[in-house]
Amino acid sequence: MIFGRSQRGKPPVEPVTLKILVAGGFGVGKTTLVGAVSEIRPLRTEELLTEAGRPVDDVSGVEGKHTTTVAMDFGRITLREDLVLYLFGTPGQERFWFMWDELSEGALGAVVLADTRRLEDCFAAIDYFERRSIPFVVGINCFEGSARYPADTVRQALDLDADVPLMMCDARDRESVKETLIGVVQHAMAQAADRRRVVTT
Repeated sequence: MIFGRSQRGKPPVEPVTLKILVAGGFGVGKTTLVGAVSEIRPLRTEELLTEAGRPVDDVSGVEGKHTTTVAMDFGRITLREDLVLYLFGTPGQERFWFMWDELSEGALGAVVLADTRRLEDCFAAIDYFERRSIPFVVGINCFEGSARYPADTVRQALDLDADVPLMMCDARDRESVKETLIGVVQHAMAQAADRRRVVTT
């Protein structure tokens, strides 16, 4: 069990721990995001891309990528003394999607990372969380050299519901990633409160 720091004379605080998924297409920055913000050394399950995988691994737009996540990434961040997030990065390639159901069990919410140069790569993740009613935000990973589009234009292209937050994010930058994760927690909590109101009325 993880205990937060305590002030002198006060008992230690046992924090609430929440599970957040980081999903999206191949090469969109999921491993980078987890590594940028994790306060522990991230667990990574990356393997080299091989010639044998070329027929099934589409590297269009990410030709410089030489590794791929085959199971998950895992990291941890303490947002407050009483709130810890466990981050689980999902594999982006279709042949590893069978792991998503197990990884998503017990998740509070998710970040779907998107690259405006390859928006279609995040459609599967958006569909997955919508079908399972898992709250999510879309984080537009701001790659160098990629065009910047108004949020409304990206929202239309992704056919996002109006209540799904869309945020600009730099997966390499700790503070940017923290803001995105806070956005997920706030969105998930708001949805949970809405469901409670519906049940009690």
